[in-house]
Amino acid sequence: MTRLYFEDFEPGRSFPLGPKTVDAAEIVAFATEFDPQPMHLSEEAGKASILGGLSASGWHTSAMLMRMMIDAYLLSSVSEGAPGIDVMEWKKPVLAGDTLSGRSTVTAARTLRSRPQIGIATFRHELENQRGERVLVSENSIMFRRRDIEGGTA
Repeated sequence: MTRLYFEDFEPGRSFPLGPKTVDAAEIVAFATEFDPQPMHLSEEAGKASILGGLSASGWHTSAMLMRMMIDAYLLSSVSEGAPGIDVMEWKKPVLAGDTLSGRSTVTAARTLRSRPQIGIATFRHELENQRGERVLVSENSIMFRRRDIEGGTA
């Protein structure tokens, strides 16, 4: 397996995410454990809300983004984790039956002054449903080991 190092995350590089079809059972399971609001627990309550149907929690949508990132590039990288999230916007409801896909695009990259063996890449993530409607926008930085510094290889 080819490992992705900091040097592989040049600004402008994009990684496809998904597709991921969201089913009612997983929406309810996530909501039951982490966000038990009515619109995430039943179709009827979802239809009675402004969301228009059984809707994934925004946190569930964020977790699905994370899984797509893992599958697209993080598991094959030398990631050292992330210092946080700068932007997390839930633009449209994610309803049972929706299929999500999108992209992670590197917007900036720099070496850490305090740890020169580590680089930090900033990403913009966007997910859309099957109708092409943007449902999530997120921005964050991820730390990766550098290939070109001694001790930076896995």
